[in-house]
Amino acid sequence: MRVLMLGWEFPPYIAGGLGTACHGLAHALTKQGVQVDFMLPHASAKRSNKSFRIISASEVPIIKSKVSKAMTGLDRLESEYLQKTSFIFRSLYPFSGGYGKKLYEEVYWYTRAIETIAKSGKFDVIHAHDWLTYPAGIAARAISGKPLVVHVHATEYDRSPKINPTIFYLEKLGMRSAQAVLAVSDFTRRKIVSRYGIPTGKVVVSYNGAGNKRSKDRAPRYLKEKVVTFLGRITWQKGPEYFIEAARKVLDVNDNVRFVMAGNGDLLSNMILKVARLKMSSKFHFTGFLKGAQVDRILGMSDVFVMPSVSEPFGIAPLEAMKSGVPVIVSRQSGVSEVLSSAIKVDFWDTDALSNAINGLLLYPSLVREIRKEGESNLRDLTWSRAAAVVNSTYRAAV
Repeated sequence: MRVLMLGWEFPPYIAGGLGTACHGLAHALTKQGVQVDFMLPHASAKRSNKSFRIISASEVPIIKSKVSKAMTGLDRLESEYLQKTSFIFRSLYPFSGGYGKKLYEEVYWYTRAIETIAKSGKFDVIHAHDWLTYPAGIAARAISGKPLVVHVHATEYDRSPKINPTIFYLEKLGMRSAQAVLAVSDFTRRKIVSRYGIPTGKVVVSYNGAGNKRSKDRAPRYLKEKVVTFLGRITWQKGPEYFIEAARKVLDVNDNVRFVMAGNGDLLSNMILKVARLKMSSKFHFTGFLKGAQVDRILGMSDVFVMPSVSEPFGIAPLEAMKSGVPVIVSRQSGVSEVLSSAIKVDFWDTDALSNAINGLLLYPSLVREIRKEGESNLRDLTWSRAAAVVNSTYRAAV
């Protein structure tokens, strides 16, 4: 089995959980005998072996299209966005691979670049991750005749309270065009069925996995207080304001705590101002975006991890914390809550319950020991190997 996999992130090009998920899944599939050709918008760090190959769209010649723009959704991108740019035909497009102002333009040219790859037909199935690559997946299917599987890591209903109609359109088009739709949780599956009108039998739940277990050795502590950490994009979806409000309530009864908000996002400035208004600046730290060893280090210094997401399709960050032996609190409005019996679960808006849970973990070591023990069992069950088995089975059914 050979798969043409389409994604916007893959380490070291990573902005969040999508890149981590693509990496874990792709390598687990190769161990199960699947050959993976992974196409990124831009990749200067190439890697290739018998089972895995990175393709950089920046180096793929763009040919005159024979695929219907209406079929792929490119007609909508062209009419709504590309007319605002210097829209000229390019034989090679200089992708940034990011999420900047030219994102729609890059999605357009990524789709055009896939046509050269798809003409070879040297694959058995196409696997597209999230809406940015759905048009390319549809184009590859039209050219090659090979089946398309789309993977939903998040929907537009998770990302923002204001729905972007173009992204919603491309999501729905991709899901309807695919032979099968992979959802990262039952929480996401229900949204796909109810919001996008996709038949239940077409949607397969494949939970994300946890990577290799980290050492539980504590990182050097420079603070005498306990440390409570939020790690993720500072956006509406992740609920950072609820973390800050709960922090104020914790500090009202327990002054021996420091709070860390690790990440970046459009609400960062607002959250800094909120902390100042609540008079917690001396107890609150904003680190900016962290990755790799930096994440390991902050988790190694943490006593509690909190993910108060408003709408979270899955949520890989709690698994990262658990691998470091850190007890976690997650919102009930998250897919990962379905598979973590060890996590304390609260509604994202209930800051009283959240602050009580934080205080409970800080004050009762016996509770932490029990949660860690149960967490080890959860991590043994949540493997990328298990996720890859579900995906591999979905490939074979589609073929």
